[in-house]
Amino acid sequence: MADPVKLYGTVLSAYVCRAKIALNMKGIKYENIEEDLSNKSADLLKYNPVHKKVPVLVHNGNPISESLVIVEYIDDVWKGVPILPQDPYERAVARFLAKFIDEKCIPVIKAVGSNGDEQSIAEACEQLQILENELKVKGTKFFGGDNIGLVDIAADFIAYWHAIREEAAGIKFFTADKFPKLTKWADDFVNCQVVKSTLPPREHMLAFYMKFFGKANDEESYRSDVDQLGNGSNVDQHQW
Repeated sequence: MADPVKLYGTVLSAYVCRAKIALNMKGIKYENIEEDLSNKSADLLKYNPVHKKVPVLVHNGNPISESLVIVEYIDDVWKGVPILPQDPYERAVARFLAKFIDEKCIPVIKAVGSNGDEQSIAEACEQLQILENELKVKGTKFFGGDNIGLVDIAADFIAYWHAIREEAAGIKFFTADKFPKLTKWADDFVNCQVVKSTLPPREHMLAFYMKFFGKANDEESYRSDVDQLGNGSNVDQHQW
């Protein structure tokens, strides 16, 4: 009998999506438990008492928190399509880039508001250029090679959520003329079946971001909306 697998998350979260992609890649059936992060369940608080955030994977009664930790756990426990490279050096590079995405890339992208501050955009483009250059050097379809891997999964926000956020904010700097490799990668990534089936409906995300940017000065509504996007990292406190 297979060990039961549960995933606590919220449908709009890019960090929860990372865990879903990894489970799909391994062909693992799991129970998806949707959390209301404005009224967190007793189970979530029990399984993640430190950060009290999603995603949380529960496997055979044991909880694992933090999205990238969950992805590596899934890769270690279940065989099949590898998520991390087999070569130790390449594994280290993949971990480095995944951490870079969480600590450097996503925060500066999210710092760009609807006012289109030029300095914020320049900082975001600087970090995106590092990923663009990485794809140029590798010369592969994905950061993981011919198939998606840890770095691709870590960058899911850039591939899907960011373009919707740009549309809602009325700004555009992640373009094919500036980042031809990265935008092509994003298209290929979101159209992978194991990814596509995990993504929240685009119209739901667009409606959320339109509402979010319209409420930028309404602190109570702002906090409520941000809560619904969940958290997946100590580094990044918000999923928007």
